Amino acid sequence: MKNEKAVVVFSGGQDSTTCLFWALEQFSEVLAVTFDYGQRHAQEIDHAKRIAETLGVTLQVLDMGLINQLSANALTRDSIEVEEQKDGPPSTFVPGRNLLFLSFAAIYADAFGARHLVTGVSETDFSGYPDCRDTFIRSLNVTLNLSMDKQFVIHTPLMWLDKAGVWELSDELGAFEFVQTETLTCYHGIPAAGCGTCPSCVLRNQGLQTYLSKKEGAKF
Repeated sequence: MKNEKAVVVFSGGQDSTTCLFWALEQFSEVLAVTFDYGQRHAQEIDHAKRIAETLGVTLQVLDMGLINQLSANALTRDSIEVEEQKDGPPSTFVPGRNLLFLSFAAIYADAFGARHLVTGVSETDFSGYPDCRDTFIRSLNVTLNLSMDKQFVIHTPLMWLDKAGVWELSDELGAFEFVQTETLTCYHGIPAAGCGTCPSCVLRNQGLQTYLSKKEGAKF
């Protein structure tokens, strides 16, 4: 893979930034693509641009406003509370998001002669999102290849990692401090450690504490 190109689906958050660092070690040329779908924490686009510029990665921002028109959820409507649901995915689930993002990422990749796609989805800490599961990614990979007559490979470096594992990977990549201070994961648009109370921040910060405890324990 060292002599091949890859496109990273990038949001400027913890997971996708870790994947970006991972891709930079795996491939000779890395491009990034992010999506403007009218998300309530639109600051993530600015973070994505800033991170890509810092790392010297070309970033393409694609207009996906149609998602906002079609889907009412906590990430596209300020009036909907960020909360878990007793039945079904949390209110932050955006139906079809990863299906569309990866499909357009493949089209973008094809234009640049890249066949590798990298995304930060995880079945271990998938927050109830059905489009973060391994079966979906494998199915979509086949569908993309059939629909475009290509041989794309979708890479999911975080698929079997919990958040502590993601922190550990970022540390192994020499990106721990960068990910900790420069990324935006919070549903309320607060960078770094975030608001501390939304589901995304709780997951991120619990994982951080678990990893730091593990790391500290390994010293003894």
